[in-house]
Formats: sequence, structure tokens, C-alpha cells
Amino acid sequence: MTITHLVTHSGGFHADELLSSVILTRLFPAATLLRTRDKAWITPNEDRIVYDVGGDFDASAQIFDHHQRPNPLREDGQPYSSFGLIWAHYGRDYLTAMDVPEKDIEDIHASFDRGFVLPVDLVDNGAVNTSEAGPLFSGMTLPVLLESLKTVFDDREDGADDRAFADALPVARAFIEAQVKRKAAKFRAEDMVMSAIKAAGEGRVLDLPMGMPFRAGVEKAGADHLLFVVHPRGADWTLTTIRVGDDTFDNRADLPAAWAGLTDDALEAASGVAGAKFCHNGRFIAVASSRVAILKMAEIAVAEAATE
Repeated sequence: MTITHLVTHSGGFHADELLSSVILTRLFPAATLLRTRDKAWITPNEDRIVYDVGGDFDASAQIFDHHQRPNPLREDGQPYSSFGLIWAHYGRDYLTAMDVPEKDIEDIHASFDRGFVLPVDLVDNGAVNTSEAGPLFSGMTLPVLLESLKTVFDDREDGADDRAFADALPVARAFIEAQVKRKAAKFRAEDMVMSAIKAAGEGRVLDLPMGMPFRAGVEKAGADHLLFVVHPRGADWTLTTIRVGDDTFDNRADLPAAWAGLTDDALEAASGVAGAKFCHNGRFIAVASSRVAILKMAEIAVAEAATE
């Protein structure tokens, strides 16, 4: 089977078929993207994928519309848009094409669906109104921003809608690819954190090879004994705390109070560590000029935390 055409409706566009086009053009780069309402084209055929038009949903026939009644619903009863239907059927192939490791595909597919695809589905179907984001933010939701790239009402030049769609496609692509890459990076970081936790043993300091998201891995591993994290940052090294939750700035342990707000000579004197350069007044990050210095500062911070 060779897909030669990706077919969606002509005229003004919404976020769902625009984002669907991002997925499909990645998987079928040689296919022609055709925007039409011609009955001959929006009828299923083995050489095409039809989406957001056609009045039917049948993945086996490669047609993915959601405007008909009854409309396709998720297992929990929430409505699909064409984006949700395309993601459910082609999302895993898309992640593979984005070089996501096979072991992470299911988790990233579900996470992206929950956090990115579902909101688009709900807005497109009117199940959620963007005004619920509040008057200040309602115009800043992704569907609204993407649809703001449509032509204005009095631009009736031939092909204006198609040109606007083509111009919006790379913008939509940038959002999807950035989200997928960020999620894939989170899983890579988790693997590295798990290795570092194993190397730390019963130690209180997590020693990472670079700055990266670490708290999710620490919590997943149940590494409640860890108090601080060290890693290089450019030419310097950092010592950071570990927050106790997403919705708080409270830490498992703070850096020593005597270091708060100090820099350079003053911090070297207060800590007794040559090469100490900076400690935030909030006592959640400190910086030193060398690995030796930052590990010494970490040792002091652990010892002080033990006395509190």
C-alpha cells in the first residue's frame, strides 16, 4: 500500500486537522497534501488518508472524521477530534519516526495524548471553552493561537486559505516536535538519574554528569535518602536541593543558613571551602569553581542537615 495523498477539507482550518497534518506529513513525506471537499477525493481509497472530512471514522479504511453522528468517543466518553483519531492510530509510528526509543513509546504516546492531544480534541468539539482559561489567557491557548494564522475574513484572493494553512503547518510542527523531544529527553534523564542513584548507594548526594530533570527519577526510585544534587554547569559546578513536591518550594534539606546570599571570598570564609563562589539567598543552589569544591560543600551541607 502506497499513500499518495493526505486529504483534508478546504477553507478555513482548525487546530485539529493542522496538527494531524504534522503527524501525517512526517510519516508520508512523499504524499501530496490536498485540501478539498470534492466528494471523489474525500471518499476512502487505499491510496489516501482522509481526515477531518468525509463523514465517517474507519481506521481500516483510512478515514478519520469526527463530525458525524454518532461521533467517535474515547473509552471515558470524551470526544475525539481528527487529531485525537490520527494520534491514536499513527502516533506510535510518529514517535518511532522521531527516534523515540521503543521502550518509551507507550509512555510518551499516552503522556502526549493526555497533555497535548486531549485538550485540542475537547476545544475543537466545544467540550471545553478557551474562556475557561480566564480573560487574560483565553487567547493564548494553542488552538486559538494556531487558528489565528487563518486568513482574515475579507482576504478572498484565490488560494489564500491554502497558503495560510501551508504557512501555519511548520508552526504547528515546531510545537509538536518540541513537546515530543522534551518528553523523550525526560525519559533519557530518568535513565541517567536511575544509574546515578545506583552509584550513590546510601549516600546523600546524587552526582549527575550534567544538569537535567532529576526529581521524577528520584521519586520513582524511592530514593528518599537523597538530599542534594551536584552537577557541572559550564566551567562551574552546582549544588542544588531537592524539592518535596511540584506545588511547593520546600526542600528535603536546605543549604546551610550561614551561606545564604554570600559570594566569592565571603562564601569561602563562611564555608571553609576554597573555590566556593555563590549561594542563593533562598539556600536552594550553590556554585563552586571545581568538582572538588562542590563535593566538599555537599559534604558540609549533608552534615549540617543531619543535625537539624
